[in-house]
Parts: sequence; C-alpha cells; structure tokens
Amino acid sequence: MRWLTSFGVQIIAGLVAGVIVGLIARSLGGTALEPNWLTTTVTTIGNSYVSLLTAAVVPLVFTAVVSSIANLRRVSNAARLAVQTLIWFAVTAFVAVLIGIALGLIVQPGVHTGVSKAAEATPSHVGSWWAFLTGLIPSNIFGLGAQSQAIGTGASTAITTTVSFNVLQVLVISAAIGIAALLVGKKAEPFLNLTSSVLAIIQKVLWWIIRLAPLGTLALIAKAVATYGWDALGSLGVFVIAIYIGLVIILFVVYPIIVRTNGLSIKQYYSGAWPAIQLGFVSRSSMGTMPLTERVTERNLGVPREYAAFAVPLGATTKMDGCAALYPALASIFVAQFYGIHLTLGQYLLIIVVAVIGSAATAGTTGATVMLTLTLSTLGLPLAGVGLLLAIDPIIDMGRTAINVAGQALVPTIVAKRNGILDLGLYNAARGRDPFNDDDVDDREAADSDAAGGRLEPASA
Repeated sequence: MRWLTSFGVQIIAGLVAGVIVGLIARSLGGTALEPNWLTTTVTTIGNSYVSLLTAAVVPLVFTAVVSSIANLRRVSNAARLAVQTLIWFAVTAFVAVLIGIALGLIVQPGVHTGVSKAAEATPSHVGSWWAFLTGLIPSNIFGLGAQSQAIGTGASTAITTTVSFNVLQVLVISAAIGIAALLVGKKAEPFLNLTSSVLAIIQKVLWWIIRLAPLGTLALIAKAVATYGWDALGSLGVFVIAIYIGLVIILFVVYPIIVRTNGLSIKQYYSGAWPAIQLGFVSRSSMGTMPLTERVTERNLGVPREYAAFAVPLGATTKMDGCAALYPALASIFVAQFYGIHLTLGQYLLIIVVAVIGSAATAGTTGATVMLTLTLSTLGLPLAGVGLLLAIDPIIDMGRTAINVAGQALVPTIVAKRNGILDLGLYNAARGRDPFNDDDVDDREAADSDAAGGRLEPASA
C-alpha cells in the first residue's frame, strides 16, 4: 500500500475529490454575491492555501537568487551556462508562440465564440513596455508597493490599501546583492552563509505547505467547478480547447522531441518532473512551486545543485512558455478575430518578439493578463478584449502554469546534459525516492563537496 503515500497519487485523489465536491457545491445553489456554505468553505480553504504559498515568495526569491549567484563560484564556465540557459528559454518560447499563432489561424477561436461585446470588462492590470522597463527599477529595497482604492460614496466612503511586492524588483535587488557579495569575496562569507541558512529554513517551511497540496488541490478544484461550472466554458469553449491543445502539444510533443534529441529518456524526464508539474497545475504559481521544481530537478533529473540553484529560480520568474508565449499569442489572435481586425505579417512578427523578449513581465505569478495586455498594446488591439477572457482565466491558468513548470525543469536538464555535468546515473535511476525526505539530499551534498575539490566540473566522456 506504499502507493497510497505517493505525493502524485494524493494530488490525483485531490483532483477527483475536488471535482465531486465542486459539483455538490454547485448543486446547492447560491450566487456569486451570496454563495452557499460549501462554496464559501472550499473558497476559503483554497485561497488560504494559495496565500500560504505566495507569502513565502519574496524571502524565497531573495535568498534563492543571492545563494544561487554565490553558488556559481563553484561552477566551471558559469557564464556559459547562464547564457545557454537564457538561449534555451528563448528557443522554447519561440516554438510555443509559433504553436499559439498556428492554432489561432487554424481554429479561429475569435470567430467561433458565443460571447457578445456587452460581456467586455476592463482589465485591472495593463502592461506596457515603459511600465515593464521602469518596473525593473526598485522604488525601495524591499520592492514594496501599495495601492489605495476608494470604496463607496459620500460619507460612507472607505479607503482600502493593498500592499504588494514587485517580484521583478525583488529579482533585480537580489541579483545586484548577490553579484556584489560575489565580488566582495571573503568579507561577504558570513552574509552568504546566513542567506544560505535562511533559504534552507524557508524551504523547510515551504515543504510543510506543499505537503498540504492534496487538501489545497481539493479546495481549489472544487472552487473552480462550483464557481464556473460549464457556464463560462460554454461561450468560450473553442478558445479553451485551443489553449489546451496547444499546451498538450508543447508538453507531449515539443518537450519530448527536445529530450530525445539530446539523448535522454522521455519516460525518465516525465517521471522525474511530474510532482512539480502537478503542483504547478493546482497552485497556478511558478514561484510557489519553485522549491519542489528545484528539488526534482536536482534529485530526479540529476542537475547539479550549484547550477539548478541558479537556473530554476531564474526560470520561475522568466520561463513562461504557457503564460508568456502560447497564451498571449493565441489570445491576441482571438481578440483580433473577435473585433474583425486583420493582422498583418508585421503584427504576427511583433507577437513573436513580445513573447520571446517580454516574458519576464509575468514575474512568476498569475500574471498572464499583464503579458496579454502588453502584447495587445504593442499590436494596437483593443485592451477591452482582455475582459472577454477573464471569466475563464483560472481554468486555463492551471494548464499554463503546469507547462511553465515543466519547461523550468526541462531547460536546466538539457543545458546540464549538453555541458557534460548531468548526473546520468541519477537521471536514469528508478523513481520512488520521497521528494520530501532530506536524508538523500544531505548525502548528495556531502558527495558534491568531496568531488573535484568542491568545484563542479564537466563529466568525463
């Protein structure tokens, strides 16, 4: 009965139970303003689980990026690995956006839709190139921002303030501090040791949160089914189907081709990365999934810790084949078709450029809407078209994030293999190791520190 304790089995059980609970909640009635008790319960549990994941994002990004840059000291040809990682990010994004454009032209989701223009809604977040570029400049050391909103009128007006963190700014701050610490040398060792210790503590807390994923899965899926059911899918079903066809092509056609052409087993890649892909599907957050993605990339796929600690956090913020490549390409064509606007060859090329270069705008969170508005504004298409897709965004965001996570584990594996530093014995080993067991990690850390005098060298042929 050991399979009952498998994380993957528990996630699947949560998915099935979530659908059942969601259908029961939907049958109890209620409205969006006055939901029934069961819908309220699963919504509260699901939102609480996501909040737990996102609460650790800022300290996780800071400590992970600083530590990963410091770890590059132990990696031979670190600059080459970093450049190749970025190139592969761009290559897979390029393929994903081509798939999105092809599906948009073949399926024509903007023509086959039952949505009327009266269903439009103004997007709450609008992306622009200037906003993206200026957003890289930290306004304070914490990347902290606040937004106030007036609710009500007259004497009953209330002001609410929402505090948020700009993940891109945190990334820039972390990278600058990490590089500075690297250049300072021995004087920065106490700081780097402290950062490494804090990272280990944060990851331990995140493991506790991730262990709750089956319960979070049940609640989030139940919430989606109870809230949306088939109503939202009815009018935009063609678009949803087109998105998931594209995601399936990327995950089960493009990625396997990349794995096989680099001489690796397709089966071993999927069995190794699958726990993180599942969690990404449920949590809809690449950053929230990052600790598990990094763990399976190291332990299952055989990527050296020093390199994985750099590539996976970077990918969690900038590697978005689902959110930043496939989705904005297909959604832009949907909006153009819906409004009867003919796209020129130059505009299709712009879609490709925006997807490949601007993917960092998604910032590792559920920010695909920002990326879409960035694409639409670059193309000169109506931003109001984003509102047509807001109702189904949670449904398609699950698939988008799963693809993001799969790519974030794939690229470090491929780069490590091409540079001769991939542990093929670990990659091809039988699965079954508990990703939450730290004993194997400690053993591997000791082995890594003994090998090559503590420096990572290419494996001999």
